[in-house]
Amino acid sequence: MITHLKGKLVEKNPTYVIIECNGVGYFLNISLHTFSSIKDEENIKLFTHLQIKEDSHTLFGFAERSEREIFRLLLSVSGIGSSIARTMLSSLSPDQIRDAIAGGDVATIQAIKGIGGKTAQRVIVDLKDKILKVYDMDEVSLPSNNTTKEEALSALEVLGFTRRQSGKVVDKVLSQDSSLSVEDIIKQALKNL
Repeated sequence: MITHLKGKLVEKNPTYVIIECNGVGYFLNISLHTFSSIKDEENIKLFTHLQIKEDSHTLFGFAERSEREIFRLLLSVSGIGSSIARTMLSSLSPDQIRDAIAGGDVATIQAIKGIGGKTAQRVIVDLKDKILKVYDMDEVSLPSNNTTKEEALSALEVLGFTRRQSGKVVDKVLSQDSSLSVEDIIKQALKNL
């Protein structure tokens, strides 16, 4: 297995690069995230993933080890192939994908071209526990522009609950009914704290 390539950057495009190592040119498929991370330097190092099929050997390159890990996790999901995984990494950064999966954010995953609702849910169901374990994370609360959520969290803090503790409960309450008022969110959360 080829774990990384370090050599001279011969050609750079948004979808692939060619790296020359000891006289051999390697064609690596890349995401837009990796493309934007590669500086126009003469010598570069990319982490790799080799995909072997009956009719082809395809090499993928990643600027960061974490991007390769997310790519490999995505490939483990039924219905996600290398082209969809690469599209996902071109649309979102590895950290954004990781946080969306850990937070159960179906809308963010579904917003990626080629990902439908069922596939987005399957990605989250299949990978959420793996992501939480591999990255040693607690469940991530979804990013929210919701002022009612913030007001409810602030009120619960005043009542003596930690933001982390109350955040999980408030997220659970909002996942059941996102149209609740601040008072109703607090009442429901207090029943579960």
